[in-house]
Amino acid sequence: MYRASDRVANEDWIERLTEAGQSLDLDDDAVSTATDLFLTHAPDAAREKSTIAAASLYAAALIRGQERSQIDVAEAMDVTRLSVQQHWKPILEEAGFQPPSW
Repeated sequence: MYRASDRVANEDWIERLTEAGQSLDLDDDAVSTATDLFLTHAPDAAREKSTIAAASLYAAALIRGQERSQIDVAEAMDVTRLSVQQHWKPILEEAGFQPPSW
């Protein structure tokens, strides 16, 4: 879980998640889930935030049944696909979901 102050401290990242979600045509529930996942896992280091934000967006799209490709999510968040690939499963598992086996 995260604190309200985390939301304030990461306001720019929440805005980037929202914009990326809109560009991927995700609904508000998926973006809200991505925001919650990101805030729960937000690292202290600024250089890691883009990766965790992208992985959170990918995981949220899966949770909400609005799958998008890792490449599309990576491009929307301006990170590499490998960044998304390496981080989405732990985020999904920590949220209590079983990652797909494909």
